[in-house]
Amino acid sequence: MAPIALQILALQILAAQTLALRILALQTQDFALADQQHVRASLDKKPEEVQAMFDGVAKYYDRTNTITSMGQDKLWRIATRKSLNLRKGERVLDLAAGTGVSTAELSKSGAYAVGADFSLGMLRAGINVAKVKESGVPLVAADGLRLPFNDGAFDAVTISFGLRNIVDPDAALREMARVVRPGGRLAVCEFSTPTFAPFRFVYLNYLMRALPAVARSVSSNPDAYVYLADSIRAWPNQDAMAQRIAATGWADVQWRNLTGGIAAIHRATKPR
Repeated sequence: MAPIALQILALQILAAQTLALRILALQTQDFALADQQHVRASLDKKPEEVQAMFDGVAKYYDRTNTITSMGQDKLWRIATRKSLNLRKGERVLDLAAGTGVSTAELSKSGAYAVGADFSLGMLRAGINVAKVKESGVPLVAADGLRLPFNDGAFDAVTISFGLRNIVDPDAALREMARVVRPGGRLAVCEFSTPTFAPFRFVYLNYLMRALPAVARSVSSNPDAYVYLADSIRAWPNQDAMAQRIAATGWADVQWRNLTGGIAAIHRATKPR
């Protein structure tokens, strides 16, 4: 199929997904918890606000993400695992691991995966996630700016949809480099900028209008998804993100678009 045909098809799929999400929202209104305190972080990302926000959405976080992404989140986790080319016995840190579903995915490679997050609510929720329990991956409480690990403790490090929520992303990238051995790998999976202009227009319209509406029906804290939309719009595009990673000391920075650029995986290596 020609590239332009693929782009048009992607546009049609996204429009259909938006309609499906609106229908699904009407069918799942009973999932919302009216008695939860709604905490919405601001774009200056005060750590206590971000932590409280994720604590508040922890119980239904994974389900809400799967619904609002129409299942793409699962594919993105697989793509992130594959991007690291992990080998059996290697050690990989999954920063901003949330409930640990991404950590469990990494462990499928045979590597020893450790999940770390600074939201105790997310970590507690992960205790009850079946795939996390089955994988046996350890989950630890940690601040991405001051990780409780020795220099060079890991062969690889990844952060998925979490770098955007850290108050100082550049410091976090340097801290991740500290805990990885020379020659170790980095994978950053994060929301990005769709490359096809009409697709980008539809996506941004969904992001600012449909996503918060859907979240009101399926999340315990819909205000958190308003923050999500705002923070995605403020985040650098693929090229700017690559430059940012390189500026923090990582080498051989490359990226791969996912779902037409809605998300992207940036890969890099720590210089030897």
